[in-house]
Amino acid sequence: MMASKRLVIVESPTKATKIAGYLGRDYIVESSRGHVRDLPTSASEVPAKYKGEKWARTGVNVSDDFQPIYVVSADKKSTIKDLKAKLKEVDELLLATDGDREGEAIAWHLMEELKPKVPVKRMVFHEITKPAIEEAVRNPRELDVDLVDAQETRRILDRLYGYEVSPVLWKKVMPRLSAGRVQSVATRLVVDKERERIAFVPASYWDLDVMLDAGPDCDPRNFPARLAEVEGTRVAQGRDFDAAGQLTGSDALVLDEAAAKALAEALRTATLRVGSVESKPYTRRPYEPFRTTTMQQEAGRKLGFSSQRAMSVAQELYEKGFITYMRTDSVTLSTQAISAARKQVAELFGERFLPAKPRVYTSKVKNAQEAHEAIRPAGDTFQHPDATGLAGDAFRLYQLIWRRTLASQMADARGESVSVGIEAAFVATPLPGGEASSAKLVASGRTITFPGFLKAYVAGTDDDSATDDAQTRLPILDEGQGLAAASVEPAGHETRPPARYTEPSLVAKLEELEIGRPSTYASIIRTITARDYVFKKGSALVPTWLAFAVTRLLEDHFPDLVDYAFTAQLEEQLDEIAAGKAKRLSVLTDFYFGGGDAHLGLEKLVTELGDIDARALSTFPLGDSGIDVRVGRYGTYVEASDGRRANVPEDLPPDALTVELAEELLSKPLDEEHQLGVDEASGNMIVAKNGRFGPYVTEVLPDDAPKSAKPRTASLFKSMSLDSVDLPTALKLMSLPRVVGADPEGNEITAQNGRYGPYLKRGTDSRSLTSEDQIFDISLDEALAIYAQPKTRGRAAAAAPLKEFGPDPVSGKPVVLKSGRFGPYVTDGETNATLRRDDDPATVAPERAFELLAEKRAKGPAPKRTTRKAPAKKATTARKPAAKKPTGTAAKK
Repeated sequence: MMASKRLVIVESPTKATKIAGYLGRDYIVESSRGHVRDLPTSASEVPAKYKGEKWARTGVNVSDDFQPIYVVSADKKSTIKDLKAKLKEVDELLLATDGDREGEAIAWHLMEELKPKVPVKRMVFHEITKPAIEEAVRNPRELDVDLVDAQETRRILDRLYGYEVSPVLWKKVMPRLSAGRVQSVATRLVVDKERERIAFVPASYWDLDVMLDAGPDCDPRNFPARLAEVEGTRVAQGRDFDAAGQLTGSDALVLDEAAAKALAEALRTATLRVGSVESKPYTRRPYEPFRTTTMQQEAGRKLGFSSQRAMSVAQELYEKGFITYMRTDSVTLSTQAISAARKQVAELFGERFLPAKPRVYTSKVKNAQEAHEAIRPAGDTFQHPDATGLAGDAFRLYQLIWRRTLASQMADARGESVSVGIEAAFVATPLPGGEASSAKLVASGRTITFPGFLKAYVAGTDDDSATDDAQTRLPILDEGQGLAAASVEPAGHETRPPARYTEPSLVAKLEELEIGRPSTYASIIRTITARDYVFKKGSALVPTWLAFAVTRLLEDHFPDLVDYAFTAQLEEQLDEIAAGKAKRLSVLTDFYFGGGDAHLGLEKLVTELGDIDARALSTFPLGDSGIDVRVGRYGTYVEASDGRRANVPEDLPPDALTVELAEELLSKPLDEEHQLGVDEASGNMIVAKNGRFGPYVTEVLPDDAPKSAKPRTASLFKSMSLDSVDLPTALKLMSLPRVVGADPEGNEITAQNGRYGPYLKRGTDSRSLTSEDQIFDISLDEALAIYAQPKTRGRAAAAAPLKEFGPDPVSGKPVVLKSGRFGPYVTDGETNATLRRDDDPATVAPERAFELLAEKRAKGPAPKRTTRKAPAKKATTARKPAAKKPTGTAAKK
């Protein structure tokens, strides 16, 4: 009797290779390479029979229970064909996609497309180890129709939101913008933070930097203290001022510079004694194991990873069998994981670092998927990082996860918190409002007597506050003990505006507001960055003025759609669908058609917009200065009441655009003319102007010139400025391209300046020049010498890579750095991404290369210029996912 054969389908080739090694010859393990079908992304993908339908552009028939059209993407047709061929060779199909909602939906799509005639089961595992895979094979389950419905509802919601709202942005703000259900809310968060910074008014205050001397017998001898009170009145610190720069209470003394200097002078010779010593026991419990968001946050803080990079590296570690599944809300550890962690703690740190009982953690995240484990090292024995063979980012992230897991099963850190009050008496000193002759200083510190879990793991922070192991050591002091002032210096301060979000803190905020899913945060941040709504300044996320305009439009005309509570409530409804407590159709109906007076619904919001003043929503006054910031089709600019305009630098944060800076920019306004003189040959005036695309020179045609006549125009070289350009230079620029001469075959060679720099042109053969000056100076012999060299770019020959970065986390293909016609770029053979202005080709890191490719993919393909009709792709109209026994497709909701 022949043994039965099974086909196992996973998402990625890496995972397929790993799992195939654990299963015998009775299994065929193949990869779907991610999603195999989706809603159509362009009109050409909509099947012909639906093209006349009004709803076809969205791919969702809102009038027929929100039925979607699914099409197989062009790059997956061969995959489907191969899987169907393999399916004919087997007796059973095991769908082994990830065990979350997205994985469940991929399994359903595979089943719908493959239409298997053999039994189908779901094979689910949370780590790729031999025992876990064998256990999953022994215990398959049916497809979870509720998870499928939750994921498909999310996909339809996101499609309706994006396809209905984005066109409003195109018409009223700028073409090719996008709106998204979570993307737009995340953008609003970043914009709201910048609004706080713009409205912020700094407050000035002074205090003292004091270093005290406890005497030669104390260790440490010197320790810091702060001025707390003067004559019984508390000294104001930064926390005592509000965002408007006003003191929040009347019980604090605000020191100015004169008072601080007078007090500093007095304290240098003051009589100082210890007034009080308070010591309290300190206990710190370890952190829970990682879940998706906490891993992203700590990888950002401690390793400098973007959220996208953290997830890419974690995906690689998971697929190679080093860690458990990295998309999880759970902080639960299995019994075998707890045992492995405790065993390793005892081996590495000793029995005293183990608590008496294993630690059990419970998730505080609403609707957490407790079926998953926390992110931890895979297996029932954890590999030490040094024994993994990992390197680079993979090693660093694995080590972080390994340390956090071990620390979660270690003993508490213990110590003492000490607060010392110091009394100061000095000669009466004049201060604003009276005299002072006494003050109180405070010194505080912490002593760790037993490090416990801190031996393995110390958490990072989003700001400059101390970490867990940070401590100020204080000497042992007794009440009444005399002290001396080692140094006293007055220090001036200004309150600081609210800190901008970083990727870790934005992830934390989204999770706090219960917006989106942990697995989507990386792609959300990548998208808002790629869409030019947000840019990075260091690690801070800074909104562009474009983001201000888009957010204002959404707040004014789609308030529910960017409301934090409404978005969180919708997320909760999706969780309820996944739990079988809500119906797919009712959630979609309420969102699109409305739920009574409380919520109008997307359809009415879009169709009943009323008049929108596009100019007004893209205009932001700079106080009452008469200067406006405007978001235009070609970028952001400032405009004065007299009509003067000037471009705003792309990398200038909105809160840094002050009235003073705007005036400076306006001192060189757009379209301002500098007359250079009259061209004797034409008799026309030549002028220099500052335009939207930079400074340039042009001629002023006479009023009676034919309408078809076009003025000669040329951009200034990068080395030139409006102030220095003269008439001869302008005429030389406008004479370009310059004819250098002809080659022996009679082909004309010209030198000219292009968008991407100076170059030579002979027919269709172009060669780059090294400087702009060569355009005017290069001789025919020099040009022929350049053409005599073999062409290393373009069609003649491919340039060798400048750098190699290894496989891309998404495509799995090798990523290299190349030099192209438009500058250096990274590519995996499928996607090309040009390096940004701040990227140095010599030092660009692999993670930056992967991030640039991910951003380029997020922007999608460039629009096609051809109007040729593409053939319709294979499609299915996904009816309400009806239960299909025994395969268990998604049920109608």
